[in-house]
Amino acid sequence: MMASELERNRQRVKQLLEKPGNGKCADCGAADPEWASYTLGVFVCHSCSGLHRNIAQISKVKSLLLDPWSSSELEFIDSVGNNVAKAKYEKLVPAFFYRPTYKDCLLLRDQWIRAKYERKEFMSVERQEAYSSGYREGFLWKRGRDNGQYLSRKFILSEREGVLKYFNKQDAREPKAIMKIDNVNATFQPAKIGTPHALQITYLKDNSTRNIFVYHEDGKEIVDWFNGIRAARLHYLQVAFPGASDSELSPKLTRNYLKEGYMEKTGPKHTEGFKKRWFTMDDRRLMYFKDPMDAYARGEVFIGSKENSYTVLPGLPPNVQGYHWQFGITIVTPDRKFLFACETEQDQQDWIAAFQIVINKPMLPQD
Repeated sequence: MMASELERNRQRVKQLLEKPGNGKCADCGAADPEWASYTLGVFVCHSCSGLHRNIAQISKVKSLLLDPWSSSELEFIDSVGNNVAKAKYEKLVPAFFYRPTYKDCLLLRDQWIRAKYERKEFMSVERQEAYSSGYREGFLWKRGRDNGQYLSRKFILSEREGVLKYFNKQDAREPKAIMKIDNVNATFQPAKIGTPHALQITYLKDNSTRNIFVYHEDGKEIVDWFNGIRAARLHYLQVAFPGASDSELSPKLTRNYLKEGYMEKTGPKHTEGFKKRWFTMDDRRLMYFKDPMDAYARGEVFIGSKENSYTVLPGLPPNVQGYHWQFGITIVTPDRKFLFACETEQDQQDWIAAFQIVINKPMLPQD
């Protein structure tokens, strides 16, 4: 290719990126994509370009700036582009289906890309049976409580009964646990659980939050369970809130945690020693655990809004005794002050930012 032609094509790539829709990754929405699939005609980020290589029989990717482009390839991606491809490949995405962003784990993005282009699930409703039927049963590996070993357990999701349940023995009549769809949550936790296909499922048991950790070797299978839970939650919420639109309900189907990590805490009198605990900020509940993989929280702190006199301050009151990490945080509530300490200044800033998000959010009646 002549140098002048290369330069012309490079200019053309820049113009293509300025067309509506092409300035964000077609799959995860990350800004300024630097790759494109010249067989699908979409612009994608570096991270998603790697996932397109998993479906190489369907998608061939090249770097927009580093690889040579022929005029015919550019013609093709010009004729398609992200908006046209979205209209085709995302035509029938169900309201409950989780659309991952660049902040989500690789598994969710990989399965989203495969669902769109490889399995073409959103071009016809029949292809969505796996997660939209309202009933699902199968085996998942579940972490045991005593020694952390994973054991194969039968799970059943029944929208009609409004439950997700699992059985300890294959022929057991009674389930070991019944999780009501009205309060169940599921979130992918690959780093915490240590395997890419891992879900943390939480539900309320006797008014306290219970965690279970599950995975499946097959990425599609675990993502189908996740979207199945979301489908059942959407149908439950449609009945519970008949006036609400699907777009209002979809953020309530499952939630990722605002933040998780270690801090130290002291008790209500502020005279006990500081103890290191694992904290999870889930909506307005700040829960703490001895170990990140514990089934139950040791305790929880409700965090209201500034209208209700909740504030967060860097540092600790001057009279606090005892040894602790040096970067303190004080949460002031109408009843008392909660004192925490972080290991690094960055941790302290990140936690304060997370608390600030919650405090700045007006409280809803259901809070």
